[in-house]
Amino acid sequence: MQYTKLSNGITIPQIGFGVWQVDEETEAPAAVAEALRVGYRHIDTAAVYKNERGVAKGIKESGVNREDLFLTSKVWNDDIRAGRTKEAFAESLERLETDYLDLYLIHWPVEGYIEAWKAMIELYEAGKIKAIGVSNFKEHHLDTLAEEGLMTPMINQVELHPQLPQHELHEYLQDNSIQVEAWSPLMQGKFLEINDFKEIAEKHGKSPSQVVLRWHLDNGIVALPKSVTPERIAENFDVFDFQLDADDLEKIDRLATDVRLGPDPDEIDF
Repeated sequence: MQYTKLSNGITIPQIGFGVWQVDEETEAPAAVAEALRVGYRHIDTAAVYKNERGVAKGIKESGVNREDLFLTSKVWNDDIRAGRTKEAFAESLERLETDYLDLYLIHWPVEGYIEAWKAMIELYEAGKIKAIGVSNFKEHHLDTLAEEGLMTPMINQVELHPQLPQHELHEYLQDNSIQVEAWSPLMQGKFLEINDFKEIAEKHGKSPSQVVLRWHLDNGIVALPKSVTPERIAENFDVFDFQLDADDLEKIDRLATDVRLGPDPDEIDF
């Protein structure tokens, strides 16, 4: 396992287990339990995923102690707009069957995010969250928080992968000691269409998905791969015994198209 340290000194596993679009009843308990059995210790969910209870069940079935986990959830847009951040946080704790979170994020920068951030700072200062951050924030959203004189987020979780490396945002985050975290690090499966990953994988005796995830690690990014298949869950975690060389990284850098798979944070309507 590789870890990185956040600006407040908290350590976070660099590979986490994502559960977006994982069904609460039929998939989440088994997938989370399997991920924890394999060795993952970082689970990333959100209120809007509607599977927090399933995540809690999987954690319980795994037998892994809560204090050995890094558990993340997020406040959804409707609650941000309604000024319900603290209430939403309490509801997530109840569904996750825990009395604290390791990380809580603003899911999208919708109207009301400044007040939501103030509420999250209060929760953090009260010791209910070990680290707080944002998701899908661009530079100007983060600048707004700074202009308000508010605490700097410890993490920004964004769409980031070899085809959308977000170099300028990544540099901004590094300059401001904000850890970058990648959702859809495996490009929602599109890496399978790119022959370069196959060539690099053969060179290292690894799979294409492992090469993509290693690219994230080698660039200091926290990655959140998702799968409900035991073999894939294990494969995505087996990335700590090799590194990409300069030729590999140069080949991958040439794949950037800056095309998003998900929505632009400035253009969302949900």
